[in-house]
Amino acid sequence: MSELSSPPRIIVTGASSIIGQFLLPKLATSGCEVHAISRNNRSGLIATEKNLFWHSSDISDPEQLPRLSANALVHLAPLWLLPPLLPVLDSLQLKRVIGFGSTSVFSKAGSVNPDERRLSVRLTEAEEEVSKLCATFGINWTVFRPTLVYDCVRDKNITRIASFIRRFGFFPLLGEGRGLRQPVHADDLANACILALWRPQTFNRAYNLSGGEALSYLQMVAKIFDALGKPARFLTVPEWLFHAAIKLVRLLPGGRGLNAEMATRMNVDLCFNHSEATRDFDFSPRLFLPHWDHADTMQK
Repeated sequence: MSELSSPPRIIVTGASSIIGQFLLPKLATSGCEVHAISRNNRSGLIATEKNLFWHSSDISDPEQLPRLSANALVHLAPLWLLPPLLPVLDSLQLKRVIGFGSTSVFSKAGSVNPDERRLSVRLTEAEEEVSKLCATFGINWTVFRPTLVYDCVRDKNITRIASFIRRFGFFPLLGEGRGLRQPVHADDLANACILALWRPQTFNRAYNLSGGEALSYLQMVAKIFDALGKPARFLTVPEWLFHAAIKLVRLLPGGRGLNAEMATRMNVDLCFNHSEATRDFDFSPRLFLPHWDHADTMQK
């Protein structure tokens, strides 16, 4: 950051996301002037940081983006919302962008579920559009593709499994649950933003960001049992019954996001090498060590 003559001004879109809760204080305490943008005004989130400013705005309408002169944008909202913002950012002379996609761009490309295939295509097209528009406007871009993101509070993956275990005391497996996973903590993704923000090696590149260890789906869930202070109990379920159960669960509140492909992937490896991120900006993610407060667990 030596080329910056004054404290850098950073815009963060999708600021109330699970990555945002870790990134905002890191940016603020590093001396940046941080402008957090979210549809919901979360101005009380970090009241102690005087250089953090909240803006309530729906960026799906680019015209709502605050007209702020800034050094960089970190885009934590869905990646396909970024390309329409780039002409506005260019008019504000912004020259650095970091955005978040997903390794789903690869893992769901061949899914039998049409919604998942559409997601993969949408992410692919967004990456291509970001690259093309940034080249046109002279903006240095970086896209991060994380694997299974968790924070043990608000994520929709690890926390959903923990909630099932709390409620029923066991976890269903399709087959042996041998598919490999690399859960990555949202705090490590926030660190990646800090590390890569001003490094020229990261300009105009995309990186897969995975967790610090690869473990089977069964091992991952066993660690969740252990973190909850419960003995690991698994129920192996035949595929036909699992598919029937998924259809029933989808009818319940919070179940609409589930599909049979999620179960099938329990036995598919979803590992992605992050060595390029380690080489270019010292990305060093933690091992998978989920944690919940045991008193809170007992209440649930």
